[in-house]
Amino acid sequence: MNIKADFPILIEELDYGTPESKAQKQVTLVVDGRSISVPEGTSIMRAAMEGGVEIPKLCATDMLDSFGSCRVCLVEIEGRGGTPASCTTPVGEGMVVRTQSDRLDAIRRGVMELYVSDHPTGWNEKAGTGASEFDAVAKSVGLTENRYGIEGRNHVKQEDGVAPGHGSLAVDYIARDESNPYFTYDPAQCIVCSRCVRACEEVQGTFALTIEGRGFESRMVAGMHEDFIASECVSCGACVQACPTDALREKTVLEKGMPERSAVTTCAYCGVGCSFKAEVKGDEVIRMMPYKEGKANHGHSCVKGRFAYGYATHKDRILSPMIREKVSDPWREVSWEEAIAHTAKEFRRIQYQYGRTAIGGITSSRCTNEETYLVQKMVRQGFRNNNVDTCARVCHSPTGYGLGQTYGTSAGTQDFDSVEFTDVAVIIGANPASAHPVFASRLKKRLRQGAKLIVLDPRRTEMVKSAHVEADYHLPLKPGTNVAVLTALAHVIVTEGLFNEAFIRERCDWTEFQDWASFVALPENSPETVGKLSGVDPELIRGAARLYAKGGNGAIYYGLGVTEHSQGSTTVMAIANLAMATGNIGRPGVGVNPLRGQNNVQGSCDMGSFPHELPGYRHISGEAVRDIYESLWGVKLDDEPGLRIPNMLDAAVDGSFKGIYIQGEDILQSDPDTKHVAAGLAAMECVVVHDLFLNETANYAHVFLPGSTFLEKDGTFTNAERRINMVRKVLEPKARYADWEATQELARAIGLDWNYEHPSQIMDEIAKTTPSFAGVSFELLDRVGSVQWPCNEKAPLGTPIMHVDGFVRGKGKFIRTEYVATDERTGPRFPLLLTTGRILSQYNVGAQTRRTDNVMWHSEDRLEIHPHDAENRGLRDGDWVRLTSRSGETTLRALITDRVSPGVVYTTFHHPDTQANVITTDFSDWATNCPEYKVTAVQVGASNGPSEWQREYDEQAKNSRRIASLQAAE
Repeated sequence: MNIKADFPILIEELDYGTPESKAQKQVTLVVDGRSISVPEGTSIMRAAMEGGVEIPKLCATDMLDSFGSCRVCLVEIEGRGGTPASCTTPVGEGMVVRTQSDRLDAIRRGVMELYVSDHPTGWNEKAGTGASEFDAVAKSVGLTENRYGIEGRNHVKQEDGVAPGHGSLAVDYIARDESNPYFTYDPAQCIVCSRCVRACEEVQGTFALTIEGRGFESRMVAGMHEDFIASECVSCGACVQACPTDALREKTVLEKGMPERSAVTTCAYCGVGCSFKAEVKGDEVIRMMPYKEGKANHGHSCVKGRFAYGYATHKDRILSPMIREKVSDPWREVSWEEAIAHTAKEFRRIQYQYGRTAIGGITSSRCTNEETYLVQKMVRQGFRNNNVDTCARVCHSPTGYGLGQTYGTSAGTQDFDSVEFTDVAVIIGANPASAHPVFASRLKKRLRQGAKLIVLDPRRTEMVKSAHVEADYHLPLKPGTNVAVLTALAHVIVTEGLFNEAFIRERCDWTEFQDWASFVALPENSPETVGKLSGVDPELIRGAARLYAKGGNGAIYYGLGVTEHSQGSTTVMAIANLAMATGNIGRPGVGVNPLRGQNNVQGSCDMGSFPHELPGYRHISGEAVRDIYESLWGVKLDDEPGLRIPNMLDAAVDGSFKGIYIQGEDILQSDPDTKHVAAGLAAMECVVVHDLFLNETANYAHVFLPGSTFLEKDGTFTNAERRINMVRKVLEPKARYADWEATQELARAIGLDWNYEHPSQIMDEIAKTTPSFAGVSFELLDRVGSVQWPCNEKAPLGTPIMHVDGFVRGKGKFIRTEYVATDERTGPRFPLLLTTGRILSQYNVGAQTRRTDNVMWHSEDRLEIHPHDAENRGLRDGDWVRLTSRSGETTLRALITDRVSPGVVYTTFHHPDTQANVITTDFSDWATNCPEYKVTAVQVGASNGPSEWQREYDEQAKNSRRIASLQAAE
C-alpha cells in the first residue's frame, strides 16, 4: 500500500474520517433557501448544520448514531409527503428542504407539550443548575403553555407520597438513584430519548443501560434494574454528558450551581491524554467536561478524568514548605524563601564535602514537559553532573531502548485514531479496559465492527471476555515467558512463509532478516517446545500467528506486562520484529503501540530525563549535541552518563551519594524492593521531596516543597501517541508556586541565572534545542489544538504515523531475541508466581485517586488466587493471607477467582498499606534496569491480619494527615 497515494488527506490534513468517505461524491441540496454541498450519505440534519441552519432536536447528538425517536427534528422535503426526521434521512441531489413552517412549528410544539406534561419541571429553569437542553428546545419551538396539566406521576415529588390513581407504585417508580458518588439519576425527569443508553453502547461499549417498560411507564434502568453503583456501569460519564434533561446530572452542579468559566486542559491521569474543559465557579472546579475537539479522546472520558479531580483540594495537601534536620525530628513549617535557601545550602555543602556527583534529581511523569525539562537542566547545568532519572526507568525504559534499536526512535508508531483501520489487534501485557479505558472503548467499538483480537496475558482480563467483546485467541502464558512466546509466533510466520518479503526487502536489512529468520525457525522456538515452558497450547500460538500475519492490518498494543521483566527490552524488540516481518508498519491500522501508564511518561523521556540522554534521545557522549546546550547554558557538560535511580540508591548505601531532589515521584512506594529503597534514602543527608502530599518517600525527607496540581499551571503533556497537549491553568496555585516556578527558585538559589516568566518560554528553548520539537510552540498548540512529534520543518503539523516512507534509523533492524529464563524461579519455598497490575478506578500508587470517592470501588488491594491454589492452602474468599517472597512479606485479603491460572497470583499496588513492592525483587531488565515487577516467586498462607509494619504505617499516615490538617486550619 502506498500511504501517500491511498490516504493523501490523512497525511496532509491529519484528518482521518474513513477512506470511503474521502472518495464519496458531493451532493448539493437547498435548505431554507441555502445551497449546501456535502458528501453523499450525509443526513439532512448534518447538512443543515454545515450550512448554518440549526434544527431543533432531542434524541440526536454528534457523539451518537442517528436514532430518530424524538420527532422534534422533523422537516419538509419538496415533492415528498410526510415530515421525515432530519437526523435519519440522507440528503439527495437537488433536494429542497424546509426546516421551518407553520405545520412543522405546530407539530414540534405538540410533541414538546406531550413531553412537558410528563416532565416534573416543565420547561422552566431550575435554580442553581441553569436551563437543560430540554428546556432550551421547549423554548425554541415556542411552547408557552401546557394544556395537558401536570397530573402525571412524574410531577409527584418523592416526599409527596402517592400520585392520584397510581397507588404505591408511584413513589418507588420516581425514587432518585443517589448510589453513584458523582452523579444523580432522577427517573422522573427521563424523556426516554435513549441518548444515555446509546452513549453507553456506542461510545463506552459497556452496555450497562437499557430502556424498561412501555409507554408512560418506560424509563432507563441500569443493569437488571439495579442501583448504578451495583450495576456494570463504569461511571465514565458518557450518559450524564448525553442526557438532555436533568435526569442524569453531576452532583457538584446540583449542589454548587453552574460553572462560570472554563479552560481546555489535559487530564493528569493515564497516558491516553484526554482533553477536558475544566469548568470553574469562583476558585473551585465544578466539573470536568470531556472536550469533543480533543484528538485523543474525541469527547469521551473515564471515571478518573471525568470525576476524580477532588484530590486537588483534598485536606491532605501540604501547602507550606517544611524542613527538619533529621527524619526522626518533627516537621517545622517555614517560608518558601527559607526552604529554598536551606536546600541550596545543603546541596552545596554535600558537593563540597563528597564531590560533584554526590547529588542528583528525579523528574516526574506527572509534571509538565516544561517542568521536567527544568529539573534535568538544573541537574546538568547546576549540579554539573548527569545524575537525573525518571519514573520511566521503572515502567517503559525498555520501550525506548527496544524501539530505538530496531526502528530508530523511542516511541510508538501510530495515533489512537489509527485503530479505526485495524483488522487484527494484538494486546500483550496490558489491560486497556482498566488502565487506558478511553482507548479501550475505541478498540471495543472497532471489534464490534468485525476486527479480530489476540490477547497475550497470564490473566483473563476484561479484554479477553466481557460485554460484547471476546478475544479470538487468548494465550495465557506463564509470567516471564513473553520472549519465548513471541519468538514462537515468529517461528510460525517464518516457517509457513507468512512474512511480507516485499516490505522486508524494501524497508529492512535483508541479510539481518535472514539471520533472524534462521534463528526463529530453530526447533527450540517452535510452538510445541515453547508451549511446554510457557503453558500455552501450541495450536493457540499457531492460530494467533496466522491470524496476525494474514488477517489484514495488524496493530500491536502493549503495556507494563511487556516492559517490567528482566527481558523487557528483548520483548519490545521481539514485538518490533513481528511487525516488520509482516509489513505492519507505516500506515493506518498497524504499528507498535506502547500504552504509556502515566500522563506524561512519554514527555518526561522526551525531555532528557535519563542519565545518558539529552532531550530528544540524543546520547550525552555526542559532542555536537553537548555543544548546543553548552553554548546556550554557558557551562561545560559532563560527557559521561550519570546514575540511574537504582544506582543512586546503591551509591547512597555505599556512602558516595548524599542528596537528591525528587519532584512528583513516590519512589518508596513505586520502586521495587522497598527495603533497599528505604536503606538508600535513609543513608542520604538531604532528601528533598516536591509533591502534593506527604507520601511514603517523604518519611525519609529533610525538606518538603509543596507541589501544584495540573489545574494550577500552564504547560504541556505528551501522551502515549506522542501527542503534545496543552495544560492550562484554571486555578491559582494553592501553595504559591507552580512546580516550574519552585524549580526555578531553587536553580537561582544554587547560582543559575534563570528568568523564565511563563512556560511558553521554556517550550521555546526546548524547540530551539530539540529537533523533534523544533516546530512546537504554545502559539501553534493554541491554534491547532495538539500536534504529535516530530513536529518540525518537514512536518509542521506533526506526525500522526511514524516510519511512513522509511524507518528513522534507515533500514529496519531485525534482532535475535534469545529467551533467557528469569533468575526469579519458583520452588518448594516459593511455588507461586506473583504478577501485578491496575484497576479501573485507581491510578498508580493511588496518591490522587485514593483521595477521591473512587475508593468506593476499590478500597483495598486484594490478592487474586485460583480456587485450586486457595483450596490447597485452606483459604476462603476474603481471608487475610500472608504473601511472602525472598525479599519480604506483607498481608492482604484474598480474592478467589479463576481469572488467574493455577500457580499464578495477582494483585494491584494502589494502596500503600499493602506495600506490594516489599515483595518484589531487585531483578531488572538487562538493558535498562527496569524492575521485574511482573515475575516474583511467592508463597501464600493464612494470616491473622495486618502485619506489625502495616500497623506502623497506619500511625505514620495518621501523623501525615494531622500535619496537613493543621496547615489547612492555619
